[in-house]
Amino acid sequence: MQYGLNIKPDGALDFLALGALVHRLDPGIVPFRKATECRIHVSGGEFNCAANLADCFGLRTGIATARVEYPIGDLIAERVRAMGVKPFYKVFKHDGVRGPNHATVYSDLGFGVRPPVVFYNRSNEAGALLKPGDFNWKEIFGQGVRWFHSGGIFASLSETTGELIIEAMQAAKAAGAVTSFDLNFRQKLWDIWGGQTKAVSVMRRIVEHVDVLVGNEEDLQKGLGLKGPDVHATSKLDPAVFFGMIEEVTRNFPRVKVVATTLREVLSTNRHRWSAVAWINGQNYTAPTCDLDVYDRVGGGDGFASGLFYGMLTGEPPEESLKLGWAHGALLTTFPGDTTMATLDQVKAFARGGSARIQR
Repeated sequence: MQYGLNIKPDGALDFLALGALVHRLDPGIVPFRKATECRIHVSGGEFNCAANLADCFGLRTGIATARVEYPIGDLIAERVRAMGVKPFYKVFKHDGVRGPNHATVYSDLGFGVRPPVVFYNRSNEAGALLKPGDFNWKEIFGQGVRWFHSGGIFASLSETTGELIIEAMQAAKAAGAVTSFDLNFRQKLWDIWGGQTKAVSVMRRIVEHVDVLVGNEEDLQKGLGLKGPDVHATSKLDPAVFFGMIEEVTRNFPRVKVVATTLREVLSTNRHRWSAVAWINGQNYTAPTCDLDVYDRVGGGDGFASGLFYGMLTGEPPEESLKLGWAHGALLTTFPGDTTMATLDQVKAFARGGSARIQR
C-alpha cells in the first residue's frame, strides 16, 4: 500500500472525473474592453486533469458531465474526443434562446505589471443542473475504475452538485477506487448561494470520503474551516504553513492519506517562482524551486495535480510523483489554454532538472 493507498493495478479506466465542461474566451494580452478577437479553450478543473492524463501521460480516462445539444456543446464534445477522454454525458436540450448553456469563462492573459482578469457567465449552466441519480455509477464503476476525482468548483455550482459528488464518492469507494478532490475554493462562486459557511458545510461532507486532497493553506482554511496561521504573513514559497496545517487536516479527516499543493510567488504576470509540496502518508516532500516565464497561467494547478496522480497511478516513489506534478504544472504555463500540450518525455526531462535554473 504505497502512499497509504490501495491503488488497483488495472481497470477499464485509470481515471474518472466528475465536473462541468466550460469554454474559455481568451483575447490574449488585450483586455476585453478593447478586444476584437478571442481564442476558445475548452476547460473545467476536473476535465483538465482527465485530459492531461490522457493526452500527455497516456492513461485511459473519462469524464462524467453535462452536455448541451447546441453548437457550443458540439465544439466542447469535439475537444473531449480530441484529448482522448471517454465521456459519460447527461444530455440537455438547448431551447434556442435561454439555454441551458455551457458556462463561459472570460480570461485575458495580462502582461507584466497588469494581471490577468477573470470573470464568468454561468447563468443557466447545464453543469449546475446535475444532481444525484443522473449517472448510473454502478454501471460506470462496474467497468473497473482505478481513481475517481472531483473538485470544489463543481461543488460550488448549485445545491445539487455537491450531493452528486458525495453520491459518486460513495460509489467509487464501494468499487475500490482511490478518491481525490481539489478544493479550488472560489469565493465568487460560493457567494451566489451561501458564501463560506455553505462552502465549509458542503466540502467537509465531501472530504470525509477523500483519500487524496489537493489544496493550499487558504483552501484548507476557507474551504474546510480549518484553523491555521495568516496565509499572507509568510513567503509564498515557504512550505512551513502548509505542513503546519497537516495535523489539523488529519485530525478532522483521518481518511486522507495525501495532501499536496503548488507554491507560487508572482513577481509579475509573466515571471513566477514555482515549487510544490506534499504530505504523503506521514512524510513531507518538497519539490525544487524554479523561475518560470509564464505564457498562460490558467490550468497550472490542474497540470500539477495531473502529474502527481500519474506518478501515483504508475507506482513512482512519492518524491518522484511530486516532481512529475511540479514539472508538468510548470510546462503547462508555457502553452495557451487550460490543458496540456506537453509530452511525457518533456515532463520527465524537466522533472530530472531540465534546463531551467533550479535551486536545490
